[in-house]
Amino acid sequence: MADPSAPLQPADKMPASSLSGHRRLGWGAAALLVAVGSAAGAAWHFGLPTPAAAQQAEAPPPPPPVTVSTPLERRLGGWTRFTGQFSAIDQVQLQAQVTGYLTEIHFTDGQIIHKGDLLFVIDPRPYEIQLEQAKAQLDAATAGLNLADRQLVRTTDLQHSDFASRDLLDQRVQAQRAAQASIEQAKAAIRSAELNLEFTHVTAPFSGRIGAHQVSVGSLVLGGTGAVTNTVLATIVSLDPIHLDFDMSEADYLAWRRYEQAAQAGAAADHNVDASLSDEQGWTRTGVLDFVDNQMDRSSGTIHARASLPNPDLLIAPGQFARLRLPTAAPHPVLLVPDAAVIADQSTKLVMTVAADGTVVPKLVQAGPLDGGLREITGGLAATDRVIINGLVRARPGAKVTPQAGSISVAASS
Repeated sequence: MADPSAPLQPADKMPASSLSGHRRLGWGAAALLVAVGSAAGAAWHFGLPTPAAAQQAEAPPPPPPVTVSTPLERRLGGWTRFTGQFSAIDQVQLQAQVTGYLTEIHFTDGQIIHKGDLLFVIDPRPYEIQLEQAKAQLDAATAGLNLADRQLVRTTDLQHSDFASRDLLDQRVQAQRAAQASIEQAKAAIRSAELNLEFTHVTAPFSGRIGAHQVSVGSLVLGGTGAVTNTVLATIVSLDPIHLDFDMSEADYLAWRRYEQAAQAGAAADHNVDASLSDEQGWTRTGVLDFVDNQMDRSSGTIHARASLPNPDLLIAPGQFARLRLPTAAPHPVLLVPDAAVIADQSTKLVMTVAADGTVVPKLVQAGPLDGGLREITGGLAATDRVIINGLVRARPGAKVTPQAGSISVAASS
């Protein structure tokens, strides 16, 4: 046996028998390494799992996570939705009431004006002259009446002494009455002249927005009883409050009338109308239904209705369109889920729920209208069902999932 403590010798100085043994050991190790490498390469080439991959494949991945929540329970009334168009409560064309030259314009086209604001001035000088003439006529008529009174007094005294005839007395009475009529006529002429003078200053009859002026300074405008047509000066529309007009079909009208009859029988009737502009989310504005026409339109089968809405910010202009909803049923309990949680499958709708053991269970439901981003579920869903509200793409019917608790909320503007 070789001495362990003996120093190593180079291969070229080792005995032949030892060198042969070492070479046989090296070839055996190399052959083993080649065999292991060949096996691994064959496993990779033919898609067979390596020992490490096989150990990893034995542990299945955990079920995918999803967010679940029970449906939101609320009491909501039945609503019918319409498309309406705004119109001004008051709208007027300003027309000249006297003839003359336009001398002043006191507004900017399209500005907000208030009741009583001065808008146009028509040359008042001719009507000031008319007023002075009428006042002079009144003075003349007053003087004539004083003369007639004195003559009547003298003639009455003379007739009592038989120095005046009865016919002369009658003439004096008639002259007095004519003088009194002249005074009334002069007073009427003064009122007419004052009115014409007032018409030379055109003021706003109510607050609102004025349109563009139709005549310029220096133009001759026509008005009054002698004019064939009165000159249009401008148009004013009121803005606050404002009307929202819409048409109800026969079916919608019947639903609303039955709701009204139920209210008369003791239920609480809601005459409020919710509205939303084209760029608004949810029902941001509230008005009151104040008019329903008395007959259906035979050509369209609809009946006209109208609501009044406040417009304090003057954002709404007549002619704009809006969405609105009208209550047609008393409040009742409903279930709400996010609209994204409702899956449309041709003519049916379903939601994905999670059972107690984590299994995904689809349920066919009857979906109602959308309210604040949430869909009303009218049938097919229980209040205790856990509905998948997030992670729906990871849920497969019959597969396992990891449910995580979530919540459903309604937007404040709904």
